[in-house]
Amino acid sequence: MKAFLIDRYGKQPGRLGEVPAPAVGAHDVLIEVHASSVNVLDSKISSGEFKLILPYAFPLVLGNDLAGVVREVGSKVTRFQPGDEVYARPPETRIGTFAELIAVNENAIALKPATTSMAQAASLPLVALTAWQVLVKTARLQKGQKVLIHAGSGGVGTVAIQLAKHLGAFVATTTSTANVEWVKALGADVVIDYKKQHFESVLHSYDVVLNSLGADVLKKSLKVLKPGGQLISISGPPTAQFAKEQGLSWPLQQVMCLLSLGIRHKARKQDVSYTFVFMRANGAQLQHITALVEAGIIKPVLDRVFTFDSTAEALKYVEQGRAKGKVVISIK
Repeated sequence: MKAFLIDRYGKQPGRLGEVPAPAVGAHDVLIEVHASSVNVLDSKISSGEFKLILPYAFPLVLGNDLAGVVREVGSKVTRFQPGDEVYARPPETRIGTFAELIAVNENAIALKPATTSMAQAASLPLVALTAWQVLVKTARLQKGQKVLIHAGSGGVGTVAIQLAKHLGAFVATTTSTANVEWVKALGADVVIDYKKQHFESVLHSYDVVLNSLGADVLKKSLKVLKPGGQLISISGPPTAQFAKEQGLSWPLQQVMCLLSLGIRHKARKQDVSYTFVFMRANGAQLQHITALVEAGIIKPVLDRVFTFDSTAEALKYVEQGRAKGKVVISIK
């Protein structure tokens, strides 16, 4: 089958090639991929940034999102059948959605929202699950609370704003001048133009911050939180708790502990908590997202759709950090 893959870690762009069709285990669902989407995670995996915590074998097929049609099910699969239209973020140990076929454990899959195209559905799993696991599962965001969502025009930001508003929160976000009115239309109550304002000087007494940016923004975010607030980062630094959950060795757990020591210490001094969230595949949670999409509460936001032959170009485009919403690859 045709797939987009890398042969080693580094800055090489990757290539289209032929790889064997995947084997289908007892609990697996074989999916014909119609569309996938590009995430910053794909570039980080390709460069080797996660090689200590996610040791992959080569050649490695990239891709962390999919929408497609079930072609075959394993002997113990009970919730799906051939012909079902589904979407998923595969478990991190079995990525590879930039391909014509992929086998995914049924626990990671949900039925595709009936109201979306394949491209729209493919844009959702990773970012929507990230928003859900940060705001619903970790922050336990409540009606009337105040949340700052950084990078509101990005993939996670566009979904997180919509989800936070649905949960009844007051939402602030950061973006560039060109996107201010656009993210307001998504539901943000306050929009900070980072080219003109310093968010830490404007925002105060927030309950939750969702950070997807660098260390400098992470530290400044502490200033907007009230005592008891939660600083939740999806871009690091990772913690020893994450390393333990990931099953990493004791030495690596200590490394993660040291990496996050500074921000955890600063957070404690201000009586707030710091949590690193590494999104996990979860079909049951994705089914909740399906319901919200079908109800019109969460709307997929697409920036551009690339052909399968232009996957390397799509990755380069996402790396530039200027996409509004998600970038999708049409595979079938």
